[in-house]
Amino acid sequence: MKLGIVGLPNVGKSTLFNSLTKAGAESANYPFCTIDPNIGIVPVPDERLKLLGDMYKSKKVTPATIEFVDIAGLVKGASKGEGLGNQFLANIREVDAIVHVVRCFVDPNVVHVDGSIDPLRDIETINLELIFADLEVVERRYAKVGKSARIDKTYAKEAELLEKIKAHLEGGNMAKSMEITDEDELALMKEYNLLTYKPVIYAANVSEDDLSDDGASNEMVGKVREFAAKEGSEVFVICAQIEQELSELDDDEKKMFLEDLGLTQSGLDKLIAASYKILGLMSFLTAGEDETRAWTIKIGTKAPQAAGKIHSDFERGFIKAEVVNYKDLLEQGSLSAAREKGLVGMEGKDYVVRDGDVILFRFNV
Repeated sequence: MKLGIVGLPNVGKSTLFNSLTKAGAESANYPFCTIDPNIGIVPVPDERLKLLGDMYKSKKVTPATIEFVDIAGLVKGASKGEGLGNQFLANIREVDAIVHVVRCFVDPNVVHVDGSIDPLRDIETINLELIFADLEVVERRYAKVGKSARIDKTYAKEAELLEKIKAHLEGGNMAKSMEITDEDELALMKEYNLLTYKPVIYAANVSEDDLSDDGASNEMVGKVREFAAKEGSEVFVICAQIEQELSELDDDEKKMFLEDLGLTQSGLDKLIAASYKILGLMSFLTAGEDETRAWTIKIGTKAPQAAGKIHSDFERGFIKAEVVNYKDLLEQGSLSAAREKGLVGMEGKDYVVRDGDVILFRFNV
């Protein structure tokens, strides 16, 4: 999973990136301190892995990972090259979802690029830049397809779709708010890789005081939540400064620090939960003496395709999947004990994998 972090300058974007990835991206109180896109790969915290790894005495425990791409602070005109923005927009075309950091805190010591704090205006500024960038892509594609459509009628349908998308974007709308049911058109939409078609997770960056009630008393967070609900986006509340402090602690210290703040989850935990939810993802597990590992798949994936995540041969030569829920496996203490209790199922090609399944694949190639 690859997530692109965007936001205006000085909203806490690079501070958040640093704390999530410990990658040490430069963070300062002025725009454009992040000149190159910073990339960090973060393990997905998963208590199930540790417990299974301990049970099997695994030589290696491998969590699922998320790749974060931190893009330089965007400003008005970024799509036209203002503030070096255009080259950065290209960097997020390949991400699965966009994490949009929105400033919901007041601090006279941290300047705002527009001179005042207004999260909805900030969202609109970024969204317009994404729309303008997408319009360029659509227009370039239409210039090619339009010519071909005059010679080859098979291109006519795509030309018509591009005209619809262009009109929609020119109306100041995000591509994802278009109603498309035609399978061919949906496939084309995915192919265009439009920024405004990607799922969005808003990170409402608040002061430490607003963390304990998850931003419920912060009027600006309320506005962001209302806006996100209308477009089907996710929101999580974070204090980037606290996340940075957390990133410097070990696991036990982190737990104590969170408890002192009256919190049960770190910002990273919230972000991972939001990204899995919006992308429709989950994890199944494999466990043994050599390695215990988490594998990220789409909800609704069937056993052979899940096997293919491990190796293409597993999918090609799939015979059966031996499946047990991780809780049952831990309670019984071994796979053989779980088998004796009838808790292990032998599943075929139509089995839909569930979150927390521990699977042993049988295959032959």
